[in-house]
Amino acid sequence: LYNLNQEGLLRAGQHAKLAEYTLRPLVFRLHENVPTIVREVLLERGWSEFDKKGQDDADWNLYWRNSPFHMKDHHSIRPWQRLNHYPEAVRITRKDYLARHLKRMKGAYGSALYEFSPVAFIMPNDYVKFIAEYSKERQSVDRRPSYWICKPVDLSRGRGILIFQDVKDLVYDCTVIVQKYISNPLLISGYKLDLRLYVCVTSFCPLTIYTYEEGLVRFATEKFDLSSLDNVYAHLTNTSINKYGASYKKYKEGIGCGCKWTFSKFRSYLRIFGVDDMVLWQKINNIVILTLLAVTPLPVASNCFELFGFDILIDDKFKPWLLEVNYNPALCLDCSIDDIVKRKLLHDIVELLNYKQIDTFRQNQVAGIKAGRRSTSGESAMEEIPGLLTCQNVAKCTSSEQSALQASRPSIRKVSTLTRRTARAHPRKTLTSQMRERMNMPKIPSQAKAETKNKHFPGAGHSPQKSAQLSCWLPTPDFGNYRLTTCPYFLSDKDQRPIPRVGDFVLIFPFNEAALQASRDGTDIKSIIKEINKLMSKQLPSEHQNTKKRLG
Repeated sequence: LYNLNQEGLLRAGQHAKLAEYTLRPLVFRLHENVPTIVREVLLERGWSEFDKKGQDDADWNLYWRNSPFHMKDHHSIRPWQRLNHYPEAVRITRKDYLARHLKRMKGAYGSALYEFSPVAFIMPNDYVKFIAEYSKERQSVDRRPSYWICKPVDLSRGRGILIFQDVKDLVYDCTVIVQKYISNPLLISGYKLDLRLYVCVTSFCPLTIYTYEEGLVRFATEKFDLSSLDNVYAHLTNTSINKYGASYKKYKEGIGCGCKWTFSKFRSYLRIFGVDDMVLWQKINNIVILTLLAVTPLPVASNCFELFGFDILIDDKFKPWLLEVNYNPALCLDCSIDDIVKRKLLHDIVELLNYKQIDTFRQNQVAGIKAGRRSTSGESAMEEIPGLLTCQNVAKCTSSEQSALQASRPSIRKVSTLTRRTARAHPRKTLTSQMRERMNMPKIPSQAKAETKNKHFPGAGHSPQKSAQLSCWLPTPDFGNYRLTTCPYFLSDKDQRPIPRVGDFVLIFPFNEAALQASRDGTDIKSIIKEINKLMSKQLPSEHQNTKKRLG
């Protein structure tokens, strides 16, 4: 039409349109009732919020919601998009489901390995079994009196919990679990505490688990007392309950105001008393791995991640116990400690998802998904870019659009000429050619030698800064039907090793080469358990001098 080479014009338009996409911010989509801090953090990072009316369903990068997604959401996911829940993650977060899975694993791999959770009776089905155990406990002469705790299976924030000693006090009107109450908790200045540990699973197949180094220590706001079992402020550590207690805002000796510490403060406190906090954290990491193995694998789903809240209680012998796993760990800000921990937690989650590289596929391929690919005789197949004015459709333009095109003719010719010169000097690179170059790139001998030596995780022989720039996306001819077969959190395409650390997220599984291999192509739980047993035998702690004392 303007005596321009058609291919040059197309490429000039492509470059201009891709430059426009590069400048676009990442887009987040929030469901109703998502905590405000999620929006705040994403806006702080320069993201923009999804506009249902003005944007297409393919234009968002992260969809965050409190409830599970529909399967259609999982089926229609694009390569650059993320959902914050896996299908059927409730298997581990509903108390009765978790109890059944742990019981099954205990039977399969030994009670010694899975002794971190008290035996649970699911009522009313297990009522007869519970009464038998209850009677046995009562008849034991030398044993301390037993206390029991009753929890509704699908409620959170401490609602409906009952602690009792006499079975006559057991009353329930829904499905509940009854467990042995840990009556010798670790106390600080007489106050009970538990830990809220954040765990992010970036893949269930292969299983990839990160724990967050910082977290919340939650205190009861009245001193622990077994003579008053109905005092929720002495026995429950839920902030949703304790913030309404009379002592919440008061200064409490050894604790301070409120009811929370950070992990950092808690670990410093333990070291003052000569407690090996590293051993304690190794035990807690083992609990996390063994618990997640109980529900692995979940149904195959691409582009998901899951943030769990593990509630861990420590007894006065420094043994950690798993209380429950939370599906949507609370992200509301009740105090300054919450803001310190949770804001950075969300920032690090976004870093962990490695969006900088992933969104390249949205920039390059969103047009192909919307408009499809076009191929004509004698021309190479090219993706259509939305809004690109080609020689074939210019005749359909309005007079104003044609005038605009006429005005831009000199600059278009200039860009087209430059593009043709560049193309002759440097052949156009496709996703396939780039991947081929990476695969055929010779490995530096020293690097290959280092990789052979570094068999243990996390981070052996790898730089976290460099690893964050790599991804393992595999290009396919049809991005409209794209499905991920491997997760994108690997250091290299060849080794497919997870990034060892991102922010305060630390990789705890896989922890060595054998565990990594056993988690691929279907999880070999038996082999993984064998590796965990080896790991735990190396972690045998020297006995703490102060383990039988209550701190403070």
